This record gives sequence, structure tokens and C-alpha cells, in this order.
Amino acid sequence: MLRNITSLLINRIVHKREASAIDAIPSELTLAGYREKMFGKKNRNSCYYSIMKKIFLAIILIAAAIGGGIFAFNMLKQKYDKTPTETSSDSEPTEIDPVKEQLGKMTLDEKVAQMLIVDRSEITVSEAEQEMLSKTPYGGYILMGEAYGTLVETREMVEKLQSAAKTPLIITTDEEGGIVQRLQNISSPQATDIPDMYSVGETGDTSYAKEIGRVIAEELRTIGINVDMAPDADVFSNPDNTVIGRRSFSSDPQIVATMSQALAEGLEQNGVAATFKHFPGHGDTATDSHLSLPVINRTREQLNESDLVPFKNAIKNNAQFIMVGHIAMPELTGDNTPATLSYKITTELLRNELGHQNLIITDGLNMGALVNNYSEAEIYTKAVEAGADLLLLPVNPQVALETIKTQIPESRINESVYRILKFKQSWLSKYTYLDTSYFGNADHAAVVK
Repeated sequence: MLRNITSLLINRIVHKREASAIDAIPSELTLAGYREKMFGKKNRNSCYYSIMKKIFLAIILIAAAIGGGIFAFNMLKQKYDKTPTETSSDSEPTEIDPVKEQLGKMTLDEKVAQMLIVDRSEITVSEAEQEMLSKTPYGGYILMGEAYGTLVETREMVEKLQSAAKTPLIITTDEEGGIVQRLQNISSPQATDIPDMYSVGETGDTSYAKEIGRVIAEELRTIGINVDMAPDADVFSNPDNTVIGRRSFSSDPQIVATMSQALAEGLEQNGVAATFKHFPGHGDTATDSHLSLPVINRTREQLNESDLVPFKNAIKNNAQFIMVGHIAMPELTGDNTPATLSYKITTELLRNELGHQNLIITDGLNMGALVNNYSEAEIYTKAVEAGADLLLLPVNPQVALETIKTQIPESRINESVYRILKFKQSWLSKYTYLDTSYFGNADHAAVVK
């Protein structure tokens, strides 16, 4: 196009083959006459070329503008014509979420089974159990008294369970110290005798609490336990409270906060995840929730000043597990719904307001505070609706599985199972057993004396 415009202008202005026509025009109207009249004979050639240069420059600028517009149009067209799935060849590959990928391959039964931490009260592992674990494994087991034999027998049981399981198992127990020490059930050798946490708290020494955590973790790892249902983060504020008592570090919430965190660090830095319990605080009650439902009439302001302090500190330090207790707090909920079954406490307070984004586990669902007041199906349904991820000690695991999968939307189940699998992929993938020589050794005895 540029060539055609240039040719036309030159033919009309420059070429002399039009001279015969121009000669017929009066000299002052011809281009030459006009140049001579305007500039005189002496300057007409230089002026002529100056005009021609300006014409060519104008042509070039017009062509550049047209070309630039065409280029910009094509670029925009390519951009907006591109479909959402198209990517450039040199773009970064989409990062795959391995947790979501694993979740997407699971059946509904497999997902719900992951939410159950079931009772382990025998040392033998049957072929039928191994077959079940290879297809639809539970989230894990809690080892109770009858699950312990000798150290070697207990470790072999755990190894057999883990090797059979399609998905790695949470293996847990209550190893707090004092009156709650499941490892004392091992017949031989003898486990280290851990002092009660009130004694640990009285020292005011967080490094000592951390060393206690290390001792517990190392002994747990000799048999394959990867999560401890400790520390107790309750503030011992009621002298008539015998269910908590010296399981607590102190009646001072700040001491409970710092010492429980130190013990948790000792556990977790040595390969065992900690569980802070019993949210939102079991310290101000004389009622044992194993038998009936405690009712605590504390206001939110009182809880903020005392019971919630250790849990807030634990959340700030990225607690992996928080256990919700079977405690009614009518000042928070308006009724006597146990915290375990309360959406206001478990989700609105713990998850949303306080910001705990890791796992929420219930206290044992076989305890009197629940089974004496609710049907089995109600317990499982309400616990999940409240916001629990893991259901500890369901009375009947198969009933729990069927109830949850028929009563709870799969989208809600996915939320919990995603968190469970995330923990397992990040924590259990790094877990290793320790040699049995760590169990009850002289180094541990020296720490606790």
C-alpha cells in the first residue's frame, strides 16, 4: 500500500510525462510556475526537494502508525481468543496438591473411617483386622491398658497394624505423667516413671518441662506411638476438682501456658505430636466427665483471663491437636450442650475466633457425659456438625461410620479428612521408631529424679 501511495504522488507531482497537459495550463498554475512565483528561480529546486522530503516523512509516519495499530490489534486478538485451558509453552507447571490428590482417590467409606480413632484393647492382630486395614483403615488407634504386653510384643503389634494399613495410622495413648501413664502397663522392661505435671509446674523451669517431653517422646517412639494425648492445658482453679487435680501444671494460667507449651515442644521436637486438652477448660469443676456432664458457669471474660490463656498460647505456637472436652458452658452457648457437641464452642470460638487451623479431636465419645444424655447416632452426628475432625473412642466404630456417611454432607467430611491427611503426609511420613534401648534407660531416669 505504501508503494502505491508513493507512486501516485510521484506520478502526479514529479514525472514529466504529464508535461504536455501542464503546458496547457498558465505558467503560474503549474507546479513549476508556482515554485518560481513563490520562491523564485534560484530557490525552486531546494524548496522542491524540501517539500518532497516532508511528503515522504509523512508517508513513513502514516505507514508506521498503521503498522503499529495492526500489530497491537493482533496481540489483543490473540490474548482474548485464548481459551481458559491454554497456557504458553514456557509457563510454570501447575502445582499439584498431594493431599487433595489423595483425598480425590478415596471412597466415602474410606474418608469417614479416617475420622475415627478407635479403642485398641488387645495385643493380637487378627487376619480379618489386617484385611480391613488394607481396604478401609481407621484414622488410628488409641492404646488402652489391655493393648500392652512386653515392650517387644507391643512394638510388634503396632508394626503389624501399620504395615497392613492402606493409609498410615495415628497411634496414640494418654502419657501425661503422674496418675495417667499408659506405658506403665508394659510388663517388661519398666517404663520411666514420669512425675505429675503439677510438680513440673512448681519448678517454674520450662527447660525441665521440655526435657520431660523429650523423655516421653523417646519412650513412646520405641513402640511406634506418634501422637500423645498430652499435655493437660487445664488451669487447676477448683480445689474440689479431682478429675484434673495434679494433672494440671498450675492454678496460674500463665504457668500452665508456658509449661504446657514447653512440654509440647519436647514431644514434637522428638517426633511425637502433642494434644492440648480439654478445651475450653476443665479446671473449674468438681464433676468427672467420665461419669456425668460438668457444668461451668464462667463468663467469657473469666475464661479469657484464665482457662483460655493456655489454649490461645498453644494456637499461637501452631498446635497440631486440640482436644475438646465434655463440658457445658451455658454462659457461652445459652444451654447445657457439651463443648464437644457445640458449634458455638468448637467452630465459632476455637476454629474461627481463636484461629486454630489444625486438628480438633473430641474427648472419648464413650464417656458418661455424652452416653448418659445422647443416643449413639446423635453423638457422632453432633460432634461432626460441631466441627470435630477426629472422633475419639466411638462406642461402635461401624455405627459411627454408617451414621456419619448418611447424615453428614460429603463436603463437610472432606474438610476434616483433608486436615487429617495433611497431618499424616507432613508428620507421619517423617516418623521413625527408636531402638528399644531408649525405653526406661538411665538417661531418662536421671532427667525425672
